[in-house]
Amino acid sequence: MITLYAHGSPNPHKISIALEEFGLPYKTEIVDVWNGDQFKPAFVALNPNSKVPVIVDYEAGQTIYESNAILLYLAEKTGKLFPKDSHERWKGIQLLFFQAASIGPMFGQRAHFSLFATEKPTYAVERYIKEGERLTTVMENMLANRKYFLDEYSIVDIAHFGWLWCSTHQGFTIDAYPNVKAWFDRIAARPAVQKGVTVPLPLPDFTPFKSQK
Repeated sequence: MITLYAHGSPNPHKISIALEEFGLPYKTEIVDVWNGDQFKPAFVALNPNSKVPVIVDYEAGQTIYESNAILLYLAEKTGKLFPKDSHERWKGIQLLFFQAASIGPMFGQRAHFSLFATEKPTYAVERYIKEGERLTTVMENMLANRKYFLDEYSIVDIAHFGWLWCSTHQGFTIDAYPNVKAWFDRIAARPAVQKGVTVPLPLPDFTPFKSQK
């Protein structure tokens, strides 16, 4: 049995999607990040960086944090959704690092300054909107004439989808990027994805924040 410590946000949704895709038995523990549960000693003992998600695999006696590390762990545990061919595997690892280093942080800052900051400095808003658009263009080019980021559907798609799912709900449209939009719709149609984005909680309602833009 695996326990997923999570909340309704993009990185945890990556893991709930993956667990549904892999068909692994799991249960969820909600970490109420709005009330600071991630800073309680019991959770810090699981992840010293006080971030969700975290999984505890009781069968293996293993605790893993950082969402893309969890994805790799689950893929290796099951032997599914990640290539075994060395060339394609290293391409996948690069794309996981790309998502973790660029898509997540930059999309997160774009949302923070555009939606959530009580003061919205023009320079910061413009910087992260432009960087978000640049990174979406990078993904658009990566997905040219492709159904998925790798030759087949994989944890790389799950990693990117978590953030695209959230950003589109925040009002950052991908309609101008036909390759990304087609890929997004293809992933969103998968039953495991539809279930995963509700576990343990769906995304919050961003409408009040969007109305303040």
